[in-house]
Amino acid sequence: MFNDLVTGSAEDAVQANQFLIVSHGQGALIDPSGNITYNALTLAMQKYLPKKNLEFLFASHQDPDIIGALDKWLYSTECHLYVSQLWARFVPHFCNLNRADGRIIGIPDEGMPVPMLGSTLYAVPAHFLHAEGNFQFYDSTSKILFSGDMGASLVEAQSITKPITTKAEFYEQLHTMSGFHKRYMVSNKVCRFWVNMVRQMDVAMLVPQHGRYLTGEAISAFLDWIENLQCGIDLFSQEHYRFRPLPGK
Repeated sequence: MFNDLVTGSAEDAVQANQFLIVSHGQGALIDPSGNITYNALTLAMQKYLPKKNLEFLFASHQDPDIIGALDKWLYSTECHLYVSQLWARFVPHFCNLNRADGRIIGIPDEGMPVPMLGSTLYAVPAHFLHAEGNFQFYDSTSKILFSGDMGASLVEAQSITKPITTKAEFYEQLHTMSGFHKRYMVSNKVCRFWVNMVRQMDVAMLVPQHGRYLTGEAISAFLDWIENLQCGIDLFSQEHYRFRPLPGK
């Protein structure tokens, strides 16, 4: 995990985590982010993997903090991008003409396994959490669920390497999560569907794209909380859709 690359002139940008998986010399980047992290991420990852061995990019959805630097990755490596089939024809707009030709693999709505040398990475459905076509990625070797925006917290980068491990600590940190989830998650209905799925999985760590990661009983505490959260359209009414003309108009 690279958690501190959004620094300096980018201090007003949202903090984002990037993830490198190396299996038998084969590399995959999950949610590699945008242009403001590209140079620093390239240098950091080469401590663990030669750039020429990067074969996969995985994007949970289409946002610029997820895959905004796609053009640079496709130019400098031979890798392919896996992203929801809903976004497969949109993300080439991040690229120069023809750069993405034959390099984008659309993930079907039900998800898919992607074999790596010695392991398998699973694209797991997380639609409307928050994007219409949204995936999380489960590593069968480490049993980490890379959960995208689910579980995200808005905290300083220096605190991110310490996991949230207990139910008590989860509720102590809830103020860093609740506002984000109430606005960015579309509805309680899809939160409940997602929770039902995750409870059937063997998840040792739940690692979001923003903020601290969860282990142990903190994972169960998060699932219990998000399962009952009213969010997104649950909280909206006609008052949020009212035209407000200038006075006297």
